[in-house]
Amino acid sequence: MSHKKEIRRTSKTRRPRRGSSGTPTATAEDYLERIYALIEEKGYARVSDIAEALQVRPSTVTRMVQKLDEQNLLEYQRYRGLSLTEEGERVGRSIHRRHKALEAFLHLLGVHDQATVQNDIEGIEHHLSSRTLHRLTQMVEFFEAHPDLLRRFQEFRDRRESREPAGDGEDLP
Repeated sequence: MSHKKEIRRTSKTRRPRRGSSGTPTATAEDYLERIYALIEEKGYARVSDIAEALQVRPSTVTRMVQKLDEQNLLEYQRYRGLSLTEEGERVGRSIHRRHKALEAFLHLLGVHDQATVQNDIEGIEHHLSSRTLHRLTQMVEFFEAHPDLLRRFQEFRDRRESREPAGDGEDLP
């Protein structure tokens, strides 16, 4: 006779619900990244701060925060604020680190217009594998550790650009 234990899930032990692959959706990652950054900057994150940062309505933030609470990525109490769970903090920190690595990489490539940098990051940050991100980070660190090689790359890039037609770069290979 086997005895099966019944596991009762409370708000602390419930299984996280995620996207179909078991990971947070890109939108959820954007929220977790912003919440993580706000908590790092200010020590807290309010719905109004998140809404302003993501340029959405507070009601939209509230709905997402409730979903993230259901997924056990943060704890939310209406009128009392929110805090990230360990898993939510891990995801937020990871996405924040990915964002910073991509920003450093784009700057290294010579992309300095902040609007372009942010648009490019938003376009690719949720699609990089951890291995690719690791390699990209290694390359940035390599060039930072070898400024002479970075300078040579920049000179090479500048020579190539001076021979290419002017424009927005859309027709570049």
